[in-house]
Amino acid sequence: MAKAKGKDAAKQAEKKARKAGKQEKKSTQKEKKQSKKGKEDDSDAEDADLDAILAEYRKQQEQFLKVTETLCEPPSPRSSATLVASPSNNNDLFLFGGEYYNGALASFYSDLYIYKITQDTWRKVTSPNSPLPRSGHAMCQGGNAGGLYVFGGEFSSPKQGTFYHYNDFWRLEPSTREWTKLDGKGGPPARSGHRMTYFKNYIVLFGGFQDTSQQTRYLQDVWLYDTQRFSWHEAKLPPASMRPDARSSFSLLPHESGAVLYGGYSRVKVSMSAAKASKGGKLGSRVTMKPVVHQDTWYLRITPPVAEAAVGTLPTVRWERRKRPVNTPNPARAGATMAYHKGRGICFGGVRDVEESEEGIDSDFFNQLFAFNIERNRFFALSLRRLRTAGKKAGGAAAERGKRGRGRTDEEELLRNLALIEGKGLGDVEMPDADQAPEVGDGDEISDKVEKPVAWEMPHPRFNAQLAVQDDTLYVYGGIFEKGDREYNFDEMWAIDLGRLDGCKEIFRREIDDWQGSEDEESDDDEEDDGSEDDEDEEEDDQPSAPAQPADTVEPEEEDTPTITDKLPHPRPFETLRDFFTRTSKDWQDDVLEWMKYQRDIEHSSIKDLRKKAFERAERKWWDCREEVQALEDEQEAAGISEVVALDQRGGGSTGEGGAGKRR
Repeated sequence: MAKAKGKDAAKQAEKKARKAGKQEKKSTQKEKKQSKKGKEDDSDAEDADLDAILAEYRKQQEQFLKVTETLCEPPSPRSSATLVASPSNNNDLFLFGGEYYNGALASFYSDLYIYKITQDTWRKVTSPNSPLPRSGHAMCQGGNAGGLYVFGGEFSSPKQGTFYHYNDFWRLEPSTREWTKLDGKGGPPARSGHRMTYFKNYIVLFGGFQDTSQQTRYLQDVWLYDTQRFSWHEAKLPPASMRPDARSSFSLLPHESGAVLYGGYSRVKVSMSAAKASKGGKLGSRVTMKPVVHQDTWYLRITPPVAEAAVGTLPTVRWERRKRPVNTPNPARAGATMAYHKGRGICFGGVRDVEESEEGIDSDFFNQLFAFNIERNRFFALSLRRLRTAGKKAGGAAAERGKRGRGRTDEEELLRNLALIEGKGLGDVEMPDADQAPEVGDGDEISDKVEKPVAWEMPHPRFNAQLAVQDDTLYVYGGIFEKGDREYNFDEMWAIDLGRLDGCKEIFRREIDDWQGSEDEESDDDEEDDGSEDDEDEEEDDQPSAPAQPADTVEPEEEDTPTITDKLPHPRPFETLRDFFTRTSKDWQDDVLEWMKYQRDIEHSSIKDLRKKAFERAERKWWDCREEVQALEDEQEAAGISEVVALDQRGGGSTGEGGAGKRR
């Protein structure tokens, strides 16, 4: 027994000595890092002249005599850029700006890249008149005005000792690639980390932050830019009305009545009592900056002035706080800004800081995909789904032709009714054409694309990835992942079909190997892993508890999926959007005709407008129910059912209600 006790005591002494040695080594490395960082920052702050650096960039731009577009390789790695779908066609994605940090120096970009989806090629645009290098800016589509708009952003010296915030405002014409600098007089102050969206003929801007050498100030002001009058104005909110807290890195989505805000990040001052007592024996206090991950949702209601209003009348603006969304991503996360897609916000990734100490911040990174249904105020988790291999049954083609034939007959009858309502003769009616091919941008040809690799798992966890949706496909570009002191800027882009969710298609992917910063913390982690087995007994007693969630990040109770109670047609499992509209086009056109009875400009409506409005409503319904229908598809596939077809649509099938029909 004494011998066993002696061995245990020796083992404990050896553990303590090893741990003390590690702590001493860590302290030495930390002092070296802080000393090195301080020298670099001082040198950068003294030597860097931002005005001279930006003037040199302007001189370089003046060398370009006209707008040119050249074939190129995919963009170099960067973060805090903007990726936006072209509003003029369904073939282009625009990538602008961004920054890259390699551990020693930061580089900022003013490049404009265009990804041609159908050709699978990248183009680089150079122009004598374009925004200066920046990151953290906001870029959005122009709504009724068309085009793309850019405001603000930041620029820093190479070693990030000094910062500069922009307050300039630009418009990009997607078809000609030409930049136009707009008059920013009376507009928002300089900032970065803000967001913009569109509403009718307005550009809506909210939030962001201003970073100085002393502090970071978060903003909560609302600005509207009138694209018809070419003027900014700050929204005047009702006195004593509720409004969102100041924040950055949130989601701002377009809505038919204004805009919808969700989430964001900020740091707030918190006074905390010090653990040590002062010499007089009284407890002291200190002020710290506490990070806050917001999970609240707001409507920004914008009411344009009536037609009879005097010239210069401004729209009325007010905030309305919504209930907490159902099924919010858990745990709360930052760096997961959404991309808008047909009444939904699509978000990917994010980061959560789980522990902050003198040694640094430990973080969890995510690669989950969610769809936020704006009207239902509900999140749906999206998972990849392998393609079904079951083929169509015999007679399926004949049934499909019969179904489309019946749909065409119903549509012709409806169009004749519309012609009678409008007072037209049947000879003036434009009958429906055959199915048309999808539109392709001017000068673009669909080339024979090389088959891209497809992964059956989501891309690597990350935060601040650039997202854009074009033609029902989500594109994920870049993003950041941290390990120890190293920061990884992903040099890749992925595509996910939001309708099928049939894997992640790799657009391009390159490895990054030019990190020049310190990796001391990473080596410390490796050393700690080597001794983890010896310290296992002690760690069992000292396991850290889960971090407490802030008051505004408590998860709501689960609610049952709301039942669809409207009388409009509902998509069936395994039914494509095209099949859904073919089956229900008569119902949607009836719905449009009923709505048109109460409109003043019915005499100006055309058959083409009727079909377009009917399809838009069917499409909105199909996407609104997409997550619920996919859940039904998964359940039925698990039960061995891979196709659901109504009896009245089976080729040669009976439509009666006999016993056999009921059993099926």
